[in-house]
Amino acid sequence: MSENVVHLFKETTPAPETAPVAPAAAIAAPAAVRPSVPLWVRSARGIRTVVTHEHTKTACRAAARHGLYVLGGTRIVAHRTWEGRTASRYERLLRAAEAAGNMEAAAEWEERGRQFRQERHRRRMDLLTAPLDAAKGIAAGAGIGAGGLLILGIMLAVANKDWADIAAPTMAVIELVRWIVLIITVTWGPLVTLGPWVAVLGLWAVGKHQQAAPQWALPANVRNGEESITPSIVVLALRNLGIAPLRTAIKEMGDAGASMLGPIRIAGCGVEVDVTLPSGVATNEVQNRRRKLAENLSRHEHEVFITIPEAARTVRLWIADSGALDEPIGPSPLVTDQTMTANYKTGRAPWGQDLRGDAAALSLYQRHLLITGLSNQGKTAALRALALWLALDRTVEFRLADLKGVGDWNMFDGLARVLIQGPTDDHVIQATEMVEGGVSEMERRLQAPPGTVFPPLVLIVDEAQVAFMCPVVDEEKRPYGGSKATSRYFMAVRKIHNQGRAVNVTLWEGTQDPTDQNLPKLVREGAHTRASLVLGTESQARMALGDKAVEGGAAPHLLRQGLDKGTLVVASDGIEIPAGQASITIRTHYVDDDQAVEIANRARALRDGVTTLHVIERDEQRDPLADIATVIGDAARVFTQDVLQRLAVLSEDTYGKWTHADLKRVLEGTAAEPYKSDGRMVVGRDRIARALANRPEDGSASTAR
Repeated sequence: MSENVVHLFKETTPAPETAPVAPAAAIAAPAAVRPSVPLWVRSARGIRTVVTHEHTKTACRAAARHGLYVLGGTRIVAHRTWEGRTASRYERLLRAAEAAGNMEAAAEWEERGRQFRQERHRRRMDLLTAPLDAAKGIAAGAGIGAGGLLILGIMLAVANKDWADIAAPTMAVIELVRWIVLIITVTWGPLVTLGPWVAVLGLWAVGKHQQAAPQWALPANVRNGEESITPSIVVLALRNLGIAPLRTAIKEMGDAGASMLGPIRIAGCGVEVDVTLPSGVATNEVQNRRRKLAENLSRHEHEVFITIPEAARTVRLWIADSGALDEPIGPSPLVTDQTMTANYKTGRAPWGQDLRGDAAALSLYQRHLLITGLSNQGKTAALRALALWLALDRTVEFRLADLKGVGDWNMFDGLARVLIQGPTDDHVIQATEMVEGGVSEMERRLQAPPGTVFPPLVLIVDEAQVAFMCPVVDEEKRPYGGSKATSRYFMAVRKIHNQGRAVNVTLWEGTQDPTDQNLPKLVREGAHTRASLVLGTESQARMALGDKAVEGGAAPHLLRQGLDKGTLVVASDGIEIPAGQASITIRTHYVDDDQAVEIANRARALRDGVTTLHVIERDEQRDPLADIATVIGDAARVFTQDVLQRLAVLSEDTYGKWTHADLKRVLEGTAAEPYKSDGRMVVGRDRIARALANRPEDGSASTAR
């Protein structure tokens, strides 16, 4: 039985070769440790970190900068020495004057060079006889000195009665010489040691003052464009402007390219310099490269302004300090001065500051006004600020239409005779009738006896493009909008532009995104004061300000939308503009709504109550007595002439042609007849109120047209 032993075993199938199974011990083993990095690799990485570290770059840049200051200072001193000893300066300035086409200056430098050479020749000839003259001088000086010492010694000997004192002065001089030699002997070594270092320090100071190092080695604040504007920087910027004749002329001038420049003057938050261009270079070529010029000066485009002064072949550069134009200006004097008043005829509205930082004030006397720009750039705020100032003159009458209607002009309720607010076609119709009422008032004034003085009447239409683009027509098929002779709004505006200022009737318009359709050519050219905020294109800038202003450097299309809110380019004879320029750039004061309400309250306190009409009624049947009470408002008494004007505003159809006789006829027998007060005819509020209260219920005294 023992021979039949059976051995049982389990046959195992070998695992595929492509998927070996890891031993359990290996699975449970921890992650393998990363092999150590060789020493040379770690060293290389450390060296790279040290070399590329910012502190290392700063230190290397500083070392290179200060070393290059010495080299640059040496070059500058050598150049100055060479120019001081030779006629090269006069030759260089002569070439510069010839390149600039200034023959008079060229002749002057040629004459100066000739005189320099003549004087240099005389000095060199004097050197031939200098040794003999020096020997004679030394001998004569020694003899005179010895004689003087001997005489002094004799005088001392006689005074002291000691003949040994005869040699005392001579011995004193000998002792002085001995001490001088001793001092020189002691200090000679240190002086010889320190002398070269003092010279190097002097050369370094010259190089540092002139920034004689490459751009990459200069300090960070200088590399970032915060360095001051110097003649060399301006000349270099002009040379690299890409204008071949200008570059060639500057090369011929050498370092004297700065002779093109006038004095660099501090002007507000920047500097100003006039550049006389060489022959063959037009001013508009420089104007058309404003961006490149700004970048060459390490400035943004909006920080460089190019205008044309009155001098021929000259451009005026105003270069702002970096970032200065992004800083806000101070509050308006309307806000800070609670006692401010206005005078329509002689005063000027405090509008803002020019780029120099000087106050910019605008005269509004008998000037039609147009302000335009893109939407939401501060047009209404700028226009409203002028109206708020003028409201502080109690003699001025306002009639106002805001065709946006979001409440920007609410504070004029109780100040303006008419206040229309809204963007619809009905509001355009009302605004048109308001302007036509201004035309009727203008015509009435024009027919008055010569010498009659009229109070100012200012018509304001904000968002006037809505009126020009209105498609509505009246009963006679005449359109309210448009720019044809049949357009009611257009023709009313043109009539006021033509004759209104002569009788103190002026029109102010604010419009946005101008085109020939929403701002006709005849309308924009009829304004005496034209101002523009940021615009999209140069063609729009020409519409807003005119060709002359744009060709003279006005560039509202180069302002930054959103960042230059409230910045205006103004063309007007009502504001002080530098001689030769056609426009001026103003950063206006911003008056917010709360401040505007406070200013309006001050203006309202200066006036007798003003009743503001929000709708111009055109009913055929009117109640004259009630209408008179309405236009008198809260005033105790109103001049009859003012009553007639206010009635005409209330209803042009009914009262537009009324005279004093008509007013007297209506009030006759009501116990509210006009009477004299301080020598002028007036209508009393209390009398009108009693007449209304005492008349019969059915006696409304209605009047038909």
